Amino acid sequence: MKINVNAVHFTADHKLVDFIKEKVNKLELFYDNIISVEVFLRLDKEHAHDNKITEVKIHIPGKELFAKKQCKSFEEATDQAVEALRKQVAKHKEKVM
Repeated sequence: MKINVNAVHFTADHKLVDFIKEKVNKLELFYDNIISVEVFLRLDKEHAHDNKITEVKIHIPGKELFAKKQCKSFEEATDQAVEALRKQVAKHKEKVM
């Protein structure tokens, strides 16, 4: 599975990128047919508290799954987006089987 992490208008540090890759890799436990994952990190408004946005797009054969979460930290937003995608992957797996 190929994981691409993009930080929009800022540079993400290595610890954040490693954290995101670790969380996204756990999705393979639920569905091993994931082709690639794209993660976009954005800052919404500089002065707002919940200004960190994580968008995760998963490419699987014949379908694309997407989740977008906004929180106080990128780690929290990533956790919530990956959890939402885990549910989507489980639903897709049920339909396929």
